[in-house]
Amino acid sequence: MRGNSFGKMISMTSFGESHGEALGVVIDGVPPGLDFSLSDLQAALDKRAPGKIEGTTARKEPDTAEVLSGVMDGKTLGTPIAVIVRNTNQRSQDYNKLKENYRPGHADKTTMHKYGIRDHRGGGRSSGRETLARVIGGYFASLVIPNVLVKGYISKMGDFEFKGEITDLKNQKFDNYHFPGLENEEKIKDYLLKLKKDGESCGGRVSIIVDQCPVGLGEPAFDKLKADLAKGILSIGACVAFSFGLGEKMADLPGSIVSVDAKNFGGIEGGISNGERILMNCVFKPTSTIGEKAKEGRHDPCIIPRAIPVVEAMVKFVLADHYLRQKAYGLSNE
Repeated sequence: MRGNSFGKMISMTSFGESHGEALGVVIDGVPPGLDFSLSDLQAALDKRAPGKIEGTTARKEPDTAEVLSGVMDGKTLGTPIAVIVRNTNQRSQDYNKLKENYRPGHADKTTMHKYGIRDHRGGGRSSGRETLARVIGGYFASLVIPNVLVKGYISKMGDFEFKGEITDLKNQKFDNYHFPGLENEEKIKDYLLKLKKDGESCGGRVSIIVDQCPVGLGEPAFDKLKADLAKGILSIGACVAFSFGLGEKMADLPGSIVSVDAKNFGGIEGGISNGERILMNCVFKPTSTIGEKAKEGRHDPCIIPRAIPVVEAMVKFVLADHYLRQKAYGLSNE
């Protein structure tokens, strides 16, 4: 099966299934001599881990990272870095009803058509659990671009919508669900618990801010920064749309408004970063498992709270990849 690798100057290859022995990732291209902290890596994984936030999946796993290679004495070696996370709380019987039933919008049916065989236990490779490999990749990418700030947050989920503007990212407060402010946390928890009780699910929109991005990242013509960011984010399961800057609003605005201010292009012009704040949005569909199957199994009624660390990781990985490309020219602009 191909399509398991991402990136060029720095790349990651993920492996494993949701209910197999372990999932993991091999990351190649990380420069030598960067400071590594196992506790920081674990903290990154904990943000995505199941069972941490009320209203999400009831599956509880420690998601303990085991670093097999590429690191010694707290430093990266410049060699391939292999990290695994063992599965310790599989309940495959929860998925027996899905063995012959295909969920619309999920990879159940298409995987069967493509390969003639599939792992129905939690979706196998198409499970959201695969994304822990991306979070690991995002941690190592952050070592390459330590000064770049990346933050994803919920801008719309159900009846909850944030229409304001975040001007001071460092001091902005976010609740445990990654919604701006702290006043809606209990309401969001109750909303997600009710979805779970009713066997319902919801989708929503994630907004992403990148501050302090170096200018000049992006490779015309096919590897534009916007194109690689779109691929990285859209490769996340359940993500169905991506935009940057004004995005779809440009369909309703004349050039005299759009072209008067570079900020309308969200930090990317001609596929190359201009050094200003990068603004992006992506949309996640409602979780495919609904009805009695959702009530019986351990499923997220909304994937977004746990998907945001994955979105941030993919953005960091793309930026690190393009930063290393630019540095290879001897033209890195920070």
